[in-house]
Amino acid sequence: MFNRIRRLRKFVANRPEDVPVVRPPARQHNIFEAAAVYVSGCAEEDQEQIDEAVTWVSPEALSFGVSELACRAVIALARERDESPQTVARSLLGLPAA
Repeated sequence: MFNRIRRLRKFVANRPEDVPVVRPPARQHNIFEAAAVYVSGCAEEDQEQIDEAVTWVSPEALSFGVSELACRAVIALARERDESPQTVARSLLGLPAA
């Protein structure tokens, strides 16, 4: 038992000073979180928020997340308005009814 303690003390005492500090990796953001921040940044014209969101995931993943967010938003609005998703989407884009 004492030998183990002695060895541990010796190891700690002889440890080099320039041992790098290992920090846990930064929190990973998922594509839907990035899409939500990106789209809300666009809506609020907040370039800093937009710039931050684009660093969280790949451009392809962000594009998929934004597309999924748009689909879910149109479906939610269509249910709320009791209209078809196509009618809502065209209305949001300022297009005439089909």
